[in-house]
Amino acid sequence: MADTHRVTAQGRKKWVFPQKSVTDEHKASVRSADRDAERNLAVPFRGHITGGMRPGKKVVVVGVVDSRPDRFYIALTRGCGTNGEPPPDVALELCVRFRDRQVLRRACVSGSWGDVDRAVPFFPFIREQPFKIEIHCEHSRFRVFVDWTEVV
Repeated sequence: MADTHRVTAQGRKKWVFPQKSVTDEHKASVRSADRDAERNLAVPFRGHITGGMRPGKKVVVVGVVDSRPDRFYIALTRGCGTNGEPPPDVALELCVRFRDRQVLRRACVSGSWGDVDRAVPFFPFIREQPFKIEIHCEHSRFRVFVDWTEVV
């Protein structure tokens, strides 16, 4: 299935997956759940991790850096929060800031935010280039890799 993108009113790219046409009905198809997941890949994305995040699991985020990037966030939360408030527990929040070339990390437990960790060996994101972030859950920490290089 080919993917394309369109630019939203805010100038951000939104990935669009073409819907199956009538002529595709007789072709071998991807499972229905996979097709439904592809249709829901929009930014911002919110999803559920089946069984929760536990040691041995990982989350993979793939994207392309915008031509004029500012920042983006990835947060692993428990629940959704209410009335625009963030959830009381955020296991990991990553904030990638392009202006000062930082990858900030922090957590929130029972509504109390911890210190921000800013130290990274290098800034791995390049304008208009694809990236792959893997967040590996271990017993007492998360390990973050960007394009197969550990940054946290």
